[in-house]
Amino acid sequence: MSQTFSLQPFPAESLANLKITGNIARHANTLVIHYTLSGDLKQVVITPPANSPARKHQLWENTCFEFFISIKNSQQYWEFNLSPSGHWNVYRFDDYRQGMQEETAFITLPFSVQNQSESLTLALDVDLNKIVSKDQNLEVAITTVIKHKDDEVTYWALTHQGTKADFHLRNSFIIDL
Repeated sequence: MSQTFSLQPFPAESLANLKITGNIARHANTLVIHYTLSGDLKQVVITPPANSPARKHQLWENTCFEFFISIKNSQQYWEFNLSPSGHWNVYRFDDYRQGMQEETAFITLPFSVQNQSESLTLALDVDLNKIVSKDQNLEVAITTVIKHKDDEVTYWALTHQGTKADFHLRNSFIIDL
């Protein structure tokens, strides 16, 4: 069953006439997520498509669509980073911001990006069998980093639980799959 979402900017940040919505579902052990960024995209830095999308670090320094998944009642979690360029990465953490390492179970992470004048959509179907079993309950946080043309960076999430933007806070993993 698909769940829709709408991300909120961190409260202290400007909105810049943007909206981030989408939907997420888990079918067997395939996670399906779709993001739509809409509004005044001329104000957003959107990295052009790469000829050869690859695993890259520090994608969150630019516009980047992200989600975090954890197994219910486990401290371990994964961070997925998806750049509009097609570059990607997946990191595994042992606990809150601890033990970060590349998740080597994924050697590719293909996803589609449609960039139009007033909207950008990103869609990913990912086989989770490489990291979790289909009978494990998951908790998910959905997030996005938006870099504006003036170099301002805004942080968007389902919920912001801290005094500053922090996508790793486990009480923000509020979608159950």
